[in-house]
Amino acid sequence: MFSVCLLSRYMGVPMRQHMLAAKRVLRYLKGTLTHGIWYKKAGEGEGEESLVGYTDSDYAGDLDDRKSTSGYVFFLAGGAVSWSSKKQPVVTLSTTEAEFVAAAGCATQCIWLRRILEQMEWRSSVQGGTRIFCDNNSAIKLSKNPVLHGRSKHIDVRFHFLRDLVKAGTVDLVHCGTASQVADIMTKAVKNETFEFLRGKLGVKEMAEVVVAQRSEVEDELKSYQASVQGRMLKLEVGGANQK
Repeated sequence: MFSVCLLSRYMGVPMRQHMLAAKRVLRYLKGTLTHGIWYKKAGEGEGEESLVGYTDSDYAGDLDDRKSTSGYVFFLAGGAVSWSSKKQPVVTLSTTEAEFVAAAGCATQCIWLRRILEQMEWRSSVQGGTRIFCDNNSAIKLSKNPVLHGRSKHIDVRFHFLRDLVKAGTVDLVHCGTASQVADIMTKAVKNETFEFLRGKLGVKEMAEVVVAQRSEVEDELKSYQASVQGRMLKLEVGGANQK
């Protein structure tokens, strides 16, 4: 997603290196045709039925205008259902401010998703406040602190919409470690090992692996059923012998 976001910034005046990068993205897509997001059915995982979000941001990553890139991912049923990688509309003056702006954008998407789930009568997924994980403690404190101080008084009013949502209990910003920040893959290019790890966290799996796992589950259920039938037959035989 980040690669597509980055390439889209140069659509107006593309150069050769941009075309090469676009071809690399297409080669990746060609090589992962058998991959897809795998969602779990109800009851397979604890807490999987609740809507959960992750928000992250780099800092001044665009060397042309020094704007940061926001990224978020929302999960439901064990897989990603909504995600975004987007350059922020303003230049931020600190990592805290960049993370706060990213969290505000994530919160607006959260409201939209909650309304859709409520219309679908999937209210169990949005009971209470929706947890949004952020790896910046200062941004979390800023969202809960109503006092404007030197580090936040210049932030646009529209981004303080996040504070209202936190105060109302609609959104619950929770700290998570950087290593567990799934949205990191939406904000910058990462190493191959990190990319594959985070891709797996998004719920992306190769379909062959899923088929093998399902086959194993079916075989286990079949063995359990056969053992149950054999047990019942043995009881019937013992009961018949006792009657004789």
